[in-house]
This record gives sequence, C-alpha cells and structure tokens, in this order.
Amino acid sequence: MTHVLVTGGAGFIGSHVTAALAAAGCKVSILDSGHPAAHQGPLPSEVADSPVTVGDVRDREAVARALAGVDVVVHQAAMVGMGVDLDDLPEYVGNNDLGTAVLLAEMHRAGVARLVLASSMVVYGEGAYECGHHGPQRPMPRSVAHLAAGEFDPACAVCGETLRPALVSEDAPLEPRSVYAATKLAQEHLAAAWARQSGGSVVALRYHNVYGPGMPRDTPYSGVAAIFRSALEAGRAPRVFEDGGQRRDFVHVSDVARANVAAVEADPGGMVAYNVASGRPATVGEMAAALAGAMGGPQPVTTGEFRLGDVRHVVASPQRAADELGFRAEIDITAGMIDFARAALR
Repeated sequence: MTHVLVTGGAGFIGSHVTAALAAAGCKVSILDSGHPAAHQGPLPSEVADSPVTVGDVRDREAVARALAGVDVVVHQAAMVGMGVDLDDLPEYVGNNDLGTAVLLAEMHRAGVARLVLASSMVVYGEGAYECGHHGPQRPMPRSVAHLAAGEFDPACAVCGETLRPALVSEDAPLEPRSVYAATKLAQEHLAAAWARQSGGSVVALRYHNVYGPGMPRDTPYSGVAAIFRSALEAGRAPRVFEDGGQRRDFVHVSDVARANVAAVEADPGGMVAYNVASGRPATVGEMAAALAGAMGGPQPVTTGEFRLGDVRHVVASPQRAADELGFRAEIDITAGMIDFARAALR
C-alpha cells in the first residue's frame, strides 16, 4: 500500500485530494498548519479517515516526523490567490517557497524520492495569443493607462490588431505577473533542482481555475467563484471585473483530485509539468451568469474595475495530461455550477 503525505490536506483542494487517494487504496497522512487564510476555525482530527497532524512545512522537525514511512508527498500547502496587498509578500514567500525548500530538504534526508507539486496556471502570466496577420504573439503586461481606458485585450505589437487567445501548452514561456505567481514558479524551480540533485521524481500539476465544494468564502484569498456565490447568497449581483470577457478554464475540484491520484500512480523521473484543466474554457462573465442561473439570483454586472496583477486570457491545452497521465476532466461548467450552487463552503 502506497503511503502518501498530503501537505495542506485539510484545506479546500487538499481535503478532496486526501479523500480521492484514500478511495484509491492509499494510506494517507496529513500535515496542515491551519493557516488563517484558509481556515477560520480549528482543524479536524481526521479527513476521510486520514489523521491530521497540525504542523507547518517550514518547521523541519515537524516535517521530518510527518515523513516517517512515507512513499510519496503530495504538496498542496500554500498561500493562494491575489491576497490583500504587498504586505502579504513575506507570507507568500515564506509559506510557499521557504516551506517548499524545507520540505524538499527533509524529503532528501528521509529518502522520499517522489513529489506531486500543486502548481498553477499563473506561472504562464498572459496566455498564448495569435494575430491574424502576424502569427503567435507574446504581449507585454497590460498598462494601467490601457486598463483604465477599458482597453482590456492585448494588441499585436506590429499592427495593433486585437489578439486572439490560443491554447497554452506546458512548454510555453513562464512569466509570472503577481506575487503569488512568482512564488508558484519558484516552487517549480526548487522542485526541479531537487529532482536533478537527488534523482527524485516530480509531477507538477498546473491547476487552472479550481472551484467546488469546500471553497473558502468571504476572504481576500477566496477564488472568484466563491466570491460570486457569497454575493448571490446575500441577494447581490456578482460584480465582474473588466468587461467579463476574460477567458479562463474552470475545473471542478473533484477532477483536480482525480488528477492527483493519476500523478501519484505515475513516476516519470525528473520533473514533468501538466495542465490540469477542463479543456472547455469560458469567460468569467459566462461563469458568473451560469452560477447566477443555478442559484436563481440576480444576473452579474460588469464593472470595468481591474486588478493590475490579473491577466486577460489563459486557455489551456489538456492534451499532455490526457496522453501521459490518462487524465481527462469530466465535469463541464454548467453541471459544475449547478453542483457548486448547492455545495457547502468553508
């Protein structure tokens, strides 16, 4: 029986991953700090009949104890989201990057050679784009002046034509454009260096926009789906930033959990990254409208507001995960939002 340690296993995604691994026949242990950005109360003693140890991945002794007898680590523990402001920067770097460094060092000391890393689509920055006249393009970061003028879509640097979003593959250039994104890319770099020096194996799962039961609500670190649902529950229309046309790939957390099971069962050697996405992108406005319809609430309003760290379009190719992990997302956004409208939140 494979013994898996899930860091952050009592959190939103981690609890679903824990349950899926246990259902697949793994022995699962959990190390979770109960960070207030993800938890507003005490941690449970168990998740899916798997024991929860309260401990921080930055604590070498706690990590060393948690690694006893472990075959694979699934590293979900992280600060997520855009956060409040730059005052959050030390917390992001400490939890995400220092925590990953401590975990990797202790894995090497313990002889644990397999890691599944929860990464993110934010490592890509802006996604892939094409100009109808000049082919593939890599746009510069959007300026405050253009965003304030309502010019949200990147333009071709040659002719000025609005660029079309294209599929982002795992081989796309990595260009993080927020603090959170920078820490996720640093996690990947640390894991790749660890794999080279130790001979270990890393599967980096680049999650796209994850939603589903157990999302944290009413915090600055919540995902956009949870923010919209909280508004609808209060009888308010969801407020959609920009013009609502920004494209994302929304993937249900149960599909993300299945991707982690597939990654635990794989052992590619070295480091390999995979998009974890539905392959059926939607705009943020379409997602908000689907959720409002499922909840019978007011339709969303587009506000023109923007956040400088946001990107316009990230549309993923799920092909490598399908070919090499045998993973394909099963839940489309319409069915997923109907489920999410009734689901308990954290």
